[in-house]
Amino acid sequence: MSKGLLMMDAAELLQRYARGERDFQGAKLESAFLGGANLSGANLRECDLSGANLIGANLERTNLREANLSESHLDALLNEANLIGANLEKATLKGAKLTNASLRAANLHSAILTGADLSFAVLSEADMREGNLNRARLIGCNLGRAKLMNASLEGANLEGANLTNAVLMKANLDDANLTKAILDGANLSYATGARADFSHTRISSANLGSSKFPEANFRAAHIIWTTLRSTDFTRANLYRAQLCWSNMTGAVLVEAQLIDANINEVNFKNTDLRGAIMPDAGSRDMNGKQ
Repeated sequence: MSKGLLMMDAAELLQRYARGERDFQGAKLESAFLGGANLSGANLRECDLSGANLIGANLERTNLREANLSESHLDALLNEANLIGANLEKATLKGAKLTNASLRAANLHSAILTGADLSFAVLSEADMREGNLNRARLIGCNLGRAKLMNASLEGANLEGANLTNAVLMKANLDDANLTKAILDGANLSYATGARADFSHTRISSANLGSSKFPEANFRAAHIIWTTLRSTDFTRANLYRAQLCWSNMTGAVLVEAQLIDANINEVNFKNTDLRGAIMPDAGSRDMNGKQ
């Protein structure tokens, strides 16, 4: 690669792209202004775009693998883009379009993705700690082994998302939609999910200990072989939920609805069941006695 390519500025990049050139691998474009630019299909692999302004840019199907986009403004079109291993730490992607994009093992630590559309994107093993994904669309997204500790997903749509072995410790899932999501092996300890929709979700061998899910909807959810120690299900809907072999020691189920739930071999030791409606339609007190 030529030294001139490595040191090019934004104007030269756009001129070369307009002439039909597409390979700009490794170019140095720190803090470049590329707002509204069309770079769809370009090869920007390993480019340094840290602090760059790409607001409104067209980067669909662009190769940004291992690129440095830290602290960049990337409110752009990124559908089907390759962002595998890219550095997006503290980047701003408000309302960005990232459907079917690949962000496997990408660094999104503290990134802002409010209102972004990541439907069917691949985010497996991505670092999304402390990220802001409020109201983001993550429908059918692959988040296997993703790190989402302290992330905010308030009002996010995760319908059908795969969160196998994902780490969501202390994550905010208030009002989130996780209908039909897969959370096998996930760690949601100390997370919050007030009014969240977990209906028909599959949760197996997971850790939801000390989490708070008041008024959440777990209708027909499969929550088996899962740690639910000290978890708060106050006024939660667990109608027809499968809870067999789970540990609910010290859990709070005050006024929870468990009609037709499967509680086979569930450990209810020290569980607060005041006002709960159990599978036999009877109310029980905190000691589990009718």
